Order: sequence, then structure tokens, then C-alpha cells
Amino acid sequence: MGTYEPVLQVSYGAGPCMFTSNPYFSNSVLKFPSKLSVKSRSKRASRRTGMSKCPRIFQNHIGSYWLSGLSNGGMLQIAAEADRSQSLCCKCQRAENISGLTTEDGNGKWFVDSAKTLHVTGAVDASNVLEFGSIQQSIPERQDLKSNGIANQENGSLTGNGAVETVRDTPGKVSVDSTADEAWDLLRDSMVYYCGSPIGTIAANDPTSSSVLNYDQVFIRDFIPSGVAFLLKGEYDIVRNFILHTLQLQSWEKTMDCHSPGQGLMPASFKVRTVPLDGDESATEEVLDPDFGEAAIGRVAPVDSGLWWIILLRAYGKCSGDLSVQERIDVQTGIKMILRLCLADGFDMFPTLLVTDGSCMIDRRMGIHGHPLEIQALFYSALLCAREMLAPEDGSADLIRALNNRLVALSFHIREYYWIDLKKLNEIYRYKTEEYSYDAVNKFNIYPDQIPPWLVEWMSSQGGYLIGNLQPAHMDFRFFSLGNIWSIVSGLATIEQSHAILDLIEAKWMDLVAEMPLKICYPALEGQEWQIITGSDPKNTPWSYHNGGSWPTLLWQLTVACIKMDRPEIAARAIEIAEKRISQDKWAEYYDTKRGRFIGKQARLFQTWSIAGYLVAKLLLADPRTAKMLITEEDTELVNAFSCMISANPRRKRGRKNSKQTYIV
Repeated sequence: MGTYEPVLQVSYGAGPCMFTSNPYFSNSVLKFPSKLSVKSRSKRASRRTGMSKCPRIFQNHIGSYWLSGLSNGGMLQIAAEADRSQSLCCKCQRAENISGLTTEDGNGKWFVDSAKTLHVTGAVDASNVLEFGSIQQSIPERQDLKSNGIANQENGSLTGNGAVETVRDTPGKVSVDSTADEAWDLLRDSMVYYCGSPIGTIAANDPTSSSVLNYDQVFIRDFIPSGVAFLLKGEYDIVRNFILHTLQLQSWEKTMDCHSPGQGLMPASFKVRTVPLDGDESATEEVLDPDFGEAAIGRVAPVDSGLWWIILLRAYGKCSGDLSVQERIDVQTGIKMILRLCLADGFDMFPTLLVTDGSCMIDRRMGIHGHPLEIQALFYSALLCAREMLAPEDGSADLIRALNNRLVALSFHIREYYWIDLKKLNEIYRYKTEEYSYDAVNKFNIYPDQIPPWLVEWMSSQGGYLIGNLQPAHMDFRFFSLGNIWSIVSGLATIEQSHAILDLIEAKWMDLVAEMPLKICYPALEGQEWQIITGSDPKNTPWSYHNGGSWPTLLWQLTVACIKMDRPEIAARAIEIAEKRISQDKWAEYYDTKRGRFIGKQARLFQTWSIAGYLVAKLLLADPRTAKMLITEEDTELVNAFSCMISANPRRKRGRKNSKQTYIV
């Protein structure tokens, strides 16, 4: 074993079955626990099969393996000599300490002791850690936290290395908030395990549904509220495992096959499957089977998965204080691949991402192809998060430069051209068309007749919002909740615009919230418009599902936005409305009708992100400081650059530069 040097033993923390595709980690001494429920056998597998397997080593090129048998500690040691640039290694190991945080406690550690002053210290960069500061909480505040199921710890103390040691929740302790307790029980029941360790949560755990479809899979976008809930509860292992395992499912190969995912694409979902080993039917192994959209309804690849992954990665570091995950070489490579995929030059002239219908939360045909606001808000947020986490090195200079340029252009484009209020609506109403010039006012040749009648009556004199989409000769005036809310969270909208969006939500409360928050979009497509745009989709009928349905999971994004703008009373009001029915209705996926009075006609019950969204909203309201892990703020340079663009007049003439070259026709 000693002759194959250098041998790198890579510590993956508490998460078992961690993989690395980093070429520097390809030749390793790997240790597998002897108590795994599956048997181990080396086996070749192609990366293009799209499956990560445990406990096996697999590569794209043939390598040689040596089994040295069981050591005294009952561990199987495998040394692999393979192509450094191609091999993928699987490592199963026992929980380790990360930054002094022990993981023997399956529920992890919660940073906030509501009775004492906290100082988060340690060997981590304080600027990148969620700062709880020196905050004294009164006894009534502590009782309020307990009633919301957040802090049941009795005491907290700092260890010698700066880690926070707290006492676990007392087993069997009855909480005042029975709805939150029920939600936690359901959330934990939805957890998916891979090689004995938690790796995610399934989309829904509805015992009344005979048609499972893909609701038994772990979706990246669906897991985000679950992951945030676990972070707020101090249970970091499942989030770390999720981040590292989904990274290994990322598409790493360029291919000419039009049915294969592009390089850097993150899967929409994955499923843990137990399959028999070749040549031994009595032995089985667990594999992670990803879906990049090739099996999804509509066969659309997810654009938002990679963006949400970056956002969750930053939140994990902010909340746990463990920056070692984002500093790993394979994680850094994964971030860069997502950025290169999103920042690649194409035929599009705009700084916004050009995507097709169904590439985000609205994953069916709903007329959002082009430049939907939701993707742009997540894109902007992911760019800011990535810039914060990228390690400074020579290879990243060009990428960071392109990232900064895109941030400035994207923020200007959305704020200037997507924003609409009563004043802007009147300006569009008086647009002149067919303007051919560099200083045209109606840059996208929008026809005033496109203004829908509903908007003329609906637009409030107070507030405004960002429209759903913008393309040549087309403005989608619908109000899309997630895009507007995340524009506030990410800082894509200005401070004034952010307050105006919340003003509009308050002014149009009965339309956007009513009896169950929150409308995914407003208004619904009806009649011939519904037939043409949705293709007469029987699931997206008016005021149902994505077509004007109400989604409880949006509570957590609304809460983050309200906390950022120091208006938590809006979120508290929405949560209070949801609490009246959400448990009684068995945590439905979505609600139908204009006021959200009926459970969705095809809604799954015990929908995990409805459960997690409610929990996150409650946890954030109880301790608003923790929302910092999700909020991104613009730095001074970005604000100054944007101000310069505004002061330079966005409608300035941009003619051709004088050229001394003579052209002969």
C-alpha cells in the first residue's frame, strides 16, 4: 500500500458515502464501515450511466484495484490506481467532528441558546459566518422560542475550540405548538437514507395516493426549505450529505448526444435504489439514480437546480460555521461549472438567462418561456453567493470578472425594464412603436394594446412589482410571487422597489393571500388564452396548480423577504392564516379557487415542502437574525456601478464608432 504514493485520505466529515470527482483525490486509501446494510464489491461503471453507487469505486477508464482484506478495525481498505482525471471515489465512514461540532447527536446542535449571551467563535472566517452577536434574550422571548419548537435546550456553552455545545431536546417533551411538533415529525418521516445516513427528503409522503409518480424522489428545489429547516434546527449532517452527494450527480461530461445533460447541469431529482450486484443475487448495493428531466413530464431540464444548490451551500456555511465544505476543490469545481453553464455566450442579447417553459418551479407549459423573472432572481442570488464562496486563484479571475459584469448588467436590466407601477403603466400606455434608433424609448417594441384590461383595474396606486417576463414585443404582466419575493431577498430589486412589492401584497391581500397563502401567480389564464398558452392543460385549469393556485411552501420565501425589509408583521399575518387549515388539510401541496378555499384537485397530501415551508417561516420569525444566511446584499462596488449606469442615462445614443477603414461594395 505504501508504494502507491501520494495517498490522500480525504475527510468528508460526518456524511457517509461521500464521493469526489476531483482529480487530485483519485488515488486514495478508502475505508468502509463493516456495519453497512449492503455488501461491498468493486465494480466498473461509467460516469455516463448517471448513477452514483455505494459502496463501489467506479471510473470512466479501466483501473486496477487491490483488496487488502479486513483490518483489525473491521474496515475494508481499497487502494485504487486509476486515471486521475477520470476516477470517482466512494468513501463510507463514521461520523467525524467538523470544526469541533460532534455529530454523535443525530439531531445536531442548535446555535441559539435563548437564555444566554452567545459568541460564535472558532477558526472560521467571521465575515462568512452567520453572526448571532452578543444578544441577550429575555425570559418571555425564550418562552416564545420554545412555543414555536425552536429552542428546547436548557444550557449552552462554548468548548475550547470555539464550537457551541448544547443539550439535546428532552425526549418526550411536549411543545405548546402542536402544529410545529406535527410538522417536525412528518418532516423526519420523509427523510431518505443512503448507506445508513440521511441524504434528503422525498417530495411527498401521501399514504392515500395510489399513484406515486416521482413524488418518492428527492428534488433539489423541494429540499431547499427542508434543508433550511434542518439548518435552523442545528441538524447539519443531512444538509452536508445532500450538498456533496448531489454534487457527484452533476453532469461532468460534454456530449454530442442531444438527450444527455450539458456539462455542469444539476439533476432535478434523484432516487435511492437498491439493486443486486452482478454475479451475486444475494448481495445488493444502493445507487443514486438522478433524473435530469429525461424522465420528467415534459422532458425539460431544470435550470433552477444548480442555482438553488449554490444558495443552499452558502446557507450551510453561514449557519453551521463550517466553511470546509465550500472550500473543497470538488465543490469549487462544481460551482464554477454551474457558473460557466449560466454565463456562456449565446445568441441572446440580454443579460437575463434564456430558458424554456417548465425549467423552474412552474414545471409545465405556462407561457413563461424566454426570460422568466423567477430564474433571473435565482440567477442573481446564485451569482452573489458564488462570488462570496469562490476561492481567489488565478484560474478564477476571468470567471469572477464575467460574474461581476453580469451582476451589474442583470440588475440594471431587471430594475429598469421589468419594473411596473401606475406611473410606468401610464408610460407604456402612451408608447410609440416601430422606433428604430439607439435612443428609442420603447426599446422592445411593446404595443400599448398588450396591456390587459385586468391590470388597468388591478394596479394599485401604491406599490408596484416586477413583471413575469420580457421579450421583444411581449411583456408578461402577470404577478409571479416567487420571482418578486426572491428579488427582494437577493437584492435584485432596489430598496424602494422591495418595499413597493410588499405594499402591493398588502394592498391586494385578498387576491394574493386570501384564505391560504400564497398565489403562485396572478391572475390565472382563462378561456381561449388558457387553451392556447397551456395547450388546454387539464392540471393547470384556471385557479389551480401553477395557474393561479395557492402554494403554502411560498410562506418561507415571503418570511425571508419581510424580515429583510423589517416588515415581519406581513409574514406573521400570512402564517396565522395558514395555521388555521394547513394541519387540518393534511399539509396539502396546493390549493384551488381564487381565494384558495379548496384543496387542489390533484394535490398530494403530506407534501414535504409545504411542511418545511411552514416550519422555516415559524423558525425565522422567532429568530429573525438567522435569515442572514439566505439574504444577499450588494457590495459598494456593485451599487456604485449601477448608479453610474443610471446617471449616464440608460437611453443614451450608442452609435457606431468612427472608423477609418474603407469598405468597397
